[in-house]
Amino acid sequence: MYKVFIVDDEPFIIEGLYDILDWSSFDMEIVSHAGNGQAALKALSGHPVDILITDISMPFMNGLDLIREARQLQPDIKVIILSGFNEFEYLKEGMQLGIENYLLKPINVEELESTLRNTASKLDHALSPQTDDAYGVQILKDNILHRWLTGQIAAMEFEERAQFLNISLDAPDVAVAVLRAKGEASGMFERVEEMLKDKSYVNIFHDIDGDIVMVANVHAGEDDKKGFMDCLEALSAALCETHPAVLIGAGSLMRGLHHAPASYQEAKKALQYVMIYPDLKVIDHDILDKCGSSASSFTIDWKEYAKLILSRNAELLAERIRVDFEQHRDGVTPAELQNIALEVVIRFKMELEGIKHSDESAIYQRGLRLVLDSGTFDELVQALQQVGTETIQSLLQDLKNPIVNQVLQHIDKHYAEELSLKLLGAHYHLHPVYLGQLFHKETGETFAEYINKYRIERAKEQLRNSNLKVHEIARNVGYWETGYFYKQFRKYVGISPTDFKVFG
Repeated sequence: MYKVFIVDDEPFIIEGLYDILDWSSFDMEIVSHAGNGQAALKALSGHPVDILITDISMPFMNGLDLIREARQLQPDIKVIILSGFNEFEYLKEGMQLGIENYLLKPINVEELESTLRNTASKLDHALSPQTDDAYGVQILKDNILHRWLTGQIAAMEFEERAQFLNISLDAPDVAVAVLRAKGEASGMFERVEEMLKDKSYVNIFHDIDGDIVMVANVHAGEDDKKGFMDCLEALSAALCETHPAVLIGAGSLMRGLHHAPASYQEAKKALQYVMIYPDLKVIDHDILDKCGSSASSFTIDWKEYAKLILSRNAELLAERIRVDFEQHRDGVTPAELQNIALEVVIRFKMELEGIKHSDESAIYQRGLRLVLDSGTFDELVQALQQVGTETIQSLLQDLKNPIVNQVLQHIDKHYAEELSLKLLGAHYHLHPVYLGQLFHKETGETFAEYINKYRIERAKEQLRNSNLKVHEIARNVGYWETGYFYKQFRKYVGISPTDFKVFG
């Protein structure tokens, strides 16, 4: 069993790292911890460990100095860095020292798990940092590009890190494709990389779901989109000779790099439509106009559906489905109504997998069949309500503690009000530190991270759909300091609320 040593001057971070993972499942155990670099170095001098997880900014001795000294004592030690958002210079120096990953606080549990699995694999094969530099750089590329395409990094921070990691994004426009190789992923990334090595305009990385993402940076135009699609078709044809289950989803070619996250989401969505178009190996998002958009008068507030799923409110979700479809039952044809229902099933699948990062296809295969077999309006609505209920039940199965579910529902109703672990702890008769740990363990996010993301999503809705001023929207979603709202919005969306109102 590999030995892990944690160093951080925030006790809550150390306590959280002990609790959020089943370390034994990675064949690891936390053997000790320290609150600063000096104390850690003293402990390491007498106790060999395999993995050092350390913060950078600490009193007495910072993380980089600790890594240098620790390598003198234990040359083969693997290092994972914890850091905040504003320490890019440390990242460059950390890479020179040889690190497994540079994790930003609050820690993403899935990313930490992926890093630990990769680190364990390297330890199993006794790879030294010097013999696997390219692998380490790819992990960092995966991290940066994934954060960019999921709106978790500000434009300026992304640009400087992209430049440092030699990620080329010279052209003004972008299209994203996602390759999924279920059960056949071994060696697939290297094959794709080799086959696209002459396509300098394409950047390749792994996202958190294990998919291979291809970001094409081009000049907008029909020829460029056609060229990219031809490239994907050729790639698919070559891979399918040996891996017939490989599937590629392609997003739209969009003007402006800030639209890359939207193209990425389109590519992810396109992948889901294999259930409707089983014969297609490359699914272009443009063809989805054939499914669910023919009835232009029938619009669904997907953000509201996502909000109800996130808050685990099955009753209100079922009612929302009924109301939406009742309002439009006389305005569209039965075929159009069925297409819209198929779209709803796909959206549910994407929402659930976006939260759990796991394959939940069985629920939605059944749901599609129920929709297709519906003979009456009531049967169609009941089919969708069943899919919605099963979606929420899947989330609830992962919540072992009912208090966390109550907290999520409280946030859904009161996100615009003052919310803190102290207030909620008093309400539910729990110590706020314990409630925070419990919340993190059950949801995979810190309380503050969850609240901010939830409020920003609500703010995005108001920016799209109202004429309110930015400071009014900030207050509506719970931010009384407009400057802080701008900071959080840039952190999660990548652009300012003002720019989002114009371009979003």
